[in-house]
Amino acid sequence: MAQSQALQVRPLTRRIGAEIEGVDLASPLSNRQSEEVRQALLDHQVIFFRDQPRLDHAAHKRFGRLFGELAIHSGVVGIGGHPEIVAIHADASSKFVAGEDWHSDLTADACPPMGSILYLHTVPETGGDTLFASMSAAYDALSEKMKAYLEEMVATHDADHVYRPLFPDLDRKYPCNDHPVVRTHPVTGKKSLFVNRSYVTRIKGVSEAESSAILAYLYAHCANPNFQVRFRWTPHAVAFWDNRCTQHMATWDYFPETRSGFRVTVAGDRPF
Repeated sequence: MAQSQALQVRPLTRRIGAEIEGVDLASPLSNRQSEEVRQALLDHQVIFFRDQPRLDHAAHKRFGRLFGELAIHSGVVGIGGHPEIVAIHADASSKFVAGEDWHSDLTADACPPMGSILYLHTVPETGGDTLFASMSAAYDALSEKMKAYLEEMVATHDADHVYRPLFPDLDRKYPCNDHPVVRTHPVTGKKSLFVNRSYVTRIKGVSEAESSAILAYLYAHCANPNFQVRFRWTPHAVAFWDNRCTQHMATWDYFPETRSGFRVTVAGDRPF
């Protein structure tokens, strides 16, 4: 039976992030709750749910499908029997962890994801936070002259250099696509910066030197703490971020402890 109570939304900063209380994601949501979650995501760009019952794969996918079709990860194979779910795991034997640099998910795809929903069942005693940054706040903070300069620019997003070193034995072609440097959110209409260190290789139509200089400036600008919220994970917490207007970065300051869970990705549309 679907739940009926209203949600409590507690903003974490003025620009980005809110914690949601009063909902059990392991159970079906009512239509009202689904719309309240959708609106909270639009308002706050990333939302967090703590102290959830153990979220099994069926419930995880059911929650994700409230917001669109689930996408298959273009770089990492899903878990057995659930191709839409990617395992997120690090422990004492890990040589690297996913998402250690600022990025938006899978921006090299022709249609990057609308959002991602990460559930962590096991977290370290301390450390392992995820940082999220508002790219609409980053855009708003630019000078008018810089906004005009970037308005028609296009950047190349290439996944090959991200995944080829991780899976050198796989004979596959990873996506590479061009997207606008300034993206318009398809629902809110707000503009945001849409370049990130992990996938972007260059800005088209300018010299290599100019591209490198502008990207370096934008990456430093986007990493301003005033645009950020930092989430300290607790066991059985969930983070749901709007991939169209945020970047995020996972910290790996907990080695050799374990941090483990699963992620589903909600399909998106082509940036404009």
